[in-house]
Amino acid sequence: MERESDAETQACTVARKGSVYIQMITWGISANSHDAALAVFADEKLVFASHSERFSRIKNDPNLCKELVDYAKQKWGEPNRVIWYENPYTKTIRQLFAGQGWKWGKNNVKKYLAGYNINAPISYCSHHLAHAAGGYYTSKFDNACVVVIDAIGEFETLTIWHANGMKLTKLYSLSYPHSIGLFYSAMTQRCHLKPLEEEYILMGMAAYGRPGKLTRDMLDDFVQFPNNDYGNPVQFRQNLHKGCQTWRPDLVINDTFDIATATQEVYEMMLDRVLQHATSLSGSKNLVLTGGCALNCLGNRIAGKYFSNVWVPVDPGDAGSAIGAVLAKRKWRLDPDYYDAYQGYDLGYIADDAEIVDWLEEHQICGVARGKAEFGPRALGNRSILADPRGDSIKERVNDIKKREQYRPFAPAILEEHVNDYFRMPYGWDTSRHMAVVARCRHPDLFPAIVHRDGTSRVQTVPNDGSRFRKLLEIWYARTGCPMLLNTSLNIKGEPIVNDYTEAFKFERHHNIRVFN
Repeated sequence: MERESDAETQACTVARKGSVYIQMITWGISANSHDAALAVFADEKLVFASHSERFSRIKNDPNLCKELVDYAKQKWGEPNRVIWYENPYTKTIRQLFAGQGWKWGKNNVKKYLAGYNINAPISYCSHHLAHAAGGYYTSKFDNACVVVIDAIGEFETLTIWHANGMKLTKLYSLSYPHSIGLFYSAMTQRCHLKPLEEEYILMGMAAYGRPGKLTRDMLDDFVQFPNNDYGNPVQFRQNLHKGCQTWRPDLVINDTFDIATATQEVYEMMLDRVLQHATSLSGSKNLVLTGGCALNCLGNRIAGKYFSNVWVPVDPGDAGSAIGAVLAKRKWRLDPDYYDAYQGYDLGYIADDAEIVDWLEEHQICGVARGKAEFGPRALGNRSILADPRGDSIKERVNDIKKREQYRPFAPAILEEHVNDYFRMPYGWDTSRHMAVVARCRHPDLFPAIVHRDGTSRVQTVPNDGSRFRKLLEIWYARTGCPMLLNTSLNIKGEPIVNDYTEAFKFERHHNIRVFN
């Protein structure tokens, strides 16, 4: 394993050559698995972060792409150091243990990066530490309980940490093959969806099944809750790494919604056990929830049972570990008052906010592609389709544009100070700036376009931070008296979110929707 050298340590300090300041450029990379991402730090400042798919135009692209690498080099120069989001040696051993064979050829990070002409020294960060650091070091907490739940890192699938100051201490670890994330992905496959990509669709489907119909059967076949609460909060009766397509062959396609409902119910039972265990270990009333499972905004509402304050980072999945790996290695914090989700490709601002509102008042729907693209899976106003949430036909029209199933829900983006007037936020969630939790809508009859079958909405609260999206919402509110807009990503099903002018123009032309930029 490569170790950081004295030369690297010196390079991390402020360097000067004559009177010219030399920035230390550090790249964090998550790739060679799924949903690749690259983050660029200039000294201690995050200056760029993007998913590979935004440049390659391949949905959930597992690999880096030349366009992304070239863009980062053109803007900030060659990296002085690369920090990789997991340990390839340990991962290779786990794959051998799992019966996948010897995969060092695929896992050789130095060789992999050389294929993209990246030849800087490489450091490795363990998978779950990258998740934990990416969550905690972007929060406002000085102490917290950090819970990481995903499919699998090297061996770990669930970890619990205590964070205090700049120190992260691991308190608990669950290892492969026991995995909550693998369970959810296996059931995604069982529902005839694409695992490691369409889990969010399963979550939406859960509102349409019959509660309790298959829950006991699923528990009996897959899950074990140990009696000792101080041991493992959850274990599994079988290895779900290869899926469970043969489970209950008597169930037909019409039963898919019931499978989805049971999956979500079982997931929430397991999450409840994990959070209860976490609070007994840590003692902190602040929770950082991260790892891919933290994208389950329906389950996240449970966190308030055990914690007073909850934080989910902008991208808790593996792509977010491009940022987390650097923060973990360097022990840097990103001030959340200055760090936000808008870290990607910069289109600048041309379109006038009032012009966009004029269009929305007349046509009810438009696209927006301006400023820096969002990092993470959610569109938060810079690469969005926006619509009036009050019309009876709006949800159907937007789903038609996006070529999605009609049962799929949409999110509201609301002026933060108005959220409690329109939604019952779960305990522990005063805000939801990254669409990280659902809340029950107080007036579902007035806003049918953003309310799901179960009466909830995946809320985005927009703070009074002077952002262009905030200003647009303020103008919309002043004109209409409605403090929210429907907000969904500027893409169609199966395609990445629009990144640049070319893609915005194509979207406008191909899908007959005005896109402002």
